[in-house]
Amino acid sequence: MGAARSAAPMSICTDINFVRLTDNQLIALFTDLIGVDNVVPFDRLTPNLHDRIVSSLAPDSLAPACVIYPKTIAELSRAIALAYEHRLRVLPFGNATKLDWGGLVSRADVSISTSKLNRVIEHCVGDLTVTVESGVKYQDLQTVLAKEGQFLAINPPYTANATIGGILATGSAGSLRHRYNSVRDMCLGIEFVRADGEVVKAGGRVVKNVAGYDLMKLLTGSYGTLGIASSITFRLYPLPEYTQIVVVTGAAAAIASAWQKISTSVLTPTACDLLSATAIADLGLGDGIGLVLQFSSLKASAIEQCDRMAMLAKELNLEVQMLGEAQEFWELLEILIWQDELRNLAEPAENNHLVCKLGILPSASVSFLQECEQIFEDQSYYLQIHTGSGLGVLRVEDLQNLGAIAIQIKKVRSIAESHSGFLSILEAPHALKFNNATLGQGSSNLENVWGYRGNARDLMVKIQQKFDPRGLLSCDRL
Repeated sequence: MGAARSAAPMSICTDINFVRLTDNQLIALFTDLIGVDNVVPFDRLTPNLHDRIVSSLAPDSLAPACVIYPKTIAELSRAIALAYEHRLRVLPFGNATKLDWGGLVSRADVSISTSKLNRVIEHCVGDLTVTVESGVKYQDLQTVLAKEGQFLAINPPYTANATIGGILATGSAGSLRHRYNSVRDMCLGIEFVRADGEVVKAGGRVVKNVAGYDLMKLLTGSYGTLGIASSITFRLYPLPEYTQIVVVTGAAAAIASAWQKISTSVLTPTACDLLSATAIADLGLGDGIGLVLQFSSLKASAIEQCDRMAMLAKELNLEVQMLGEAQEFWELLEILIWQDELRNLAEPAENNHLVCKLGILPSASVSFLQECEQIFEDQSYYLQIHTGSGLGVLRVEDLQNLGAIAIQIKKVRSIAESHSGFLSILEAPHALKFNNATLGQGSSNLENVWGYRGNARDLMVKIQQKFDPRGLLSCDRL
């Protein structure tokens, strides 16, 4: 553990003229800064956190010397400033539920967790806003807000342990985006720590404000590459009086027709998701692909809309089911799509599933799902598309041949791009993420499977270099 840290490979993070500290020196440095109880050497981490960090790093990367747990925003600022002074590459996270999403980090000298920054700073009930530190857990915040009859209108994955900062960093809103828009639309203000340790504020704590640059939108979905969020202000909504879910299942053409009629009707669902036949079957909801609609409003209004939806479905010869336990349904769907418990048990090397984020034109959702059914006809997979936004999640199980799965993913990506969309890999074996290096030069099927392919890459790199010129935060992750 006392070995010196070697220089990084040639990249925006390269700094070959700077002498690296040993792991012992790094640990002592941060222990002196924030105390021994807030610095955990890497070899003493819990197995789950240890594995999650490993799975977020490139295969040839050294593990970080330690994980640092600041308890205040001032401590977080000082820790980042110290890392900047010594040119230490930092891997930031909250509870690490989504730490392995997206691109791999090339090197990390230390990791910094915001999980101890877990205070609700201010809840303005009358203004329907809340300001929290970034380490507050999503479930804990919803419990606090529910006492005042309010809620934060997002339902991200890994709800049991996801932190608010992690949700912002990954921009994961979930099915409620259909009615309430994205995370960045609900973020009113942000305080974050720059790569040099300076604390920056943008936005405000009221719904109507024009304070400063709109950095909230820029940092949302930045995966910890532009700064580390320390506190965030969100707009809130009143808890609805009554919620009910309608599930309609049947033939693809009828489902497509139902969606078209819904989109031009007076119905106002708070969620509207298209689910693959595999997901519908495993949820015990029947056969065929399904359309899941949630109505939340005054009880009379919600029931009336459900009845109208049922009549519409029957006109199209679709099967209809009414589900009163909305929260239970979303929890079961989350387990099916994200499988948090199974994921926590798996070793990084044993990662045998693939999760992708995708987007397409909403009008192409049903045809896209049908094409995916053909591509994955012999495999276990689940597909969920938010029909209002066209965003979705694809999960493929039991990856036996990475070359074959690479061909399939390229096909899906090509279909998405033909409908003005995209596909990004979130969770996958290292071989699909690390420039194919772990499979050798002969694995041509894996070329171009991983990585951003859009025309904004150069702009994204320039923005990242402006915020973090030394390339110290989430090194080489885009």
